[in-house]
Amino acid sequence: MELDRIDLRILTALQADGTMSQRKLSEEVGLSQNACWRRLQRLNATGIIRGSRAEIDLSALGLDLTVFVMIRTRHHSKDWADGFRRHVEKLPEVTDFFRIGGDWDYLLKVTARGVAGYDAFYQRLITDLDLAAVTGFFSMEAILQNRPLDLSRLGR
Repeated sequence: MELDRIDLRILTALQADGTMSQRKLSEEVGLSQNACWRRLQRLNATGIIRGSRAEIDLSALGLDLTVFVMIRTRHHSKDWADGFRRHVEKLPEVTDFFRIGGDWDYLLKVTARGVAGYDAFYQRLITDLDLAAVTGFFSMEAILQNRPLDLSRLGR
């Protein structure tokens, strides 16, 4: 889908505040409410906008540990990968899950209640899996997190 600078302004505004009213959004991007609504419908229908979520302070809920888990596997068949994906998707501590290139095969972002919570997660992760290596990198501080992208660089 071809995006123009107004589409990019809409997306930029929604990255900053996904709860912005349609009226305020239309004012912010310089469109009538109807024109803004039509563009929003198109951005949603094409899948460019994939929903809206609240940003939650996880540490306020006791989820104070973030671990980046690197996994190397011995298996690379589609069947094994599909089963591994299903296994990981059932683990609620996993907030992000990537297949990656390089020395490691997968990267998970895990949020847990301290080291004991991570250990419980780890035990469930490795159960019944033949993995070559698993290592965790414990986050000390989130310096940039969920940073909105500067979409103006995509402008036409």
